Amino acid sequence: MTRILIVGDTHVREWDEVHPALRERVRSADIAVHCGDWTGIGAVEGFRKEARRAVMVHGNSDPVHVREALPYREVFEVDGVRIGVIHPAWGREEPPPVELLPDFPEADTGGLDVIAYGHIHVPLSQVHAGVHFVNGGQGYPSFRVPGTVAWIETRGEGRFTVSIEEFAPAR
Repeated sequence: MTRILIVGDTHVREWDEVHPALRERVRSADIAVHCGDWTGIGAVEGFRKEARRAVMVHGNSDPVHVREALPYREVFEVDGVRIGVIHPAWGREEPPPVELLPDFPEADTGGLDVIAYGHIHVPLSQVHAGVHFVNGGQGYPSFRVPGTVAWIETRGEGRFTVSIEEFAPAR
């Protein structure tokens, strides 16, 4: 079994600005995935240093130097589960998650079991068109919104479960 943390939208410049409970989850995960919107390279470097294995993409709120350091999308496989990671830059009302499929053409990616994504700040775990879409929500607590993450636990042979966890209550 592999425990994969899915988080995004932390919106911090430095690693020490990240909520302590989230930093602990990054350290405890077998693989820590960040779905973009850091806003500072110090946070990226801290995440990379703390995680056992880090997978990261940039987001629409990231400055140029972060965009140059991180890819727009990433694909990896663990225990037979193929996972795509992205932070879409939707500028209008968010379309359904299935609209992310064109960003991962099967000819380029080999097909996916999961697409983990950021941007909407809302935790989500849904299956569409045979792909499990996962959004960890918001990587920090705010006035009315708790800090949340998602976990993917692989079971071998391409099997997995997804859960959403609140790590910090809304303020």
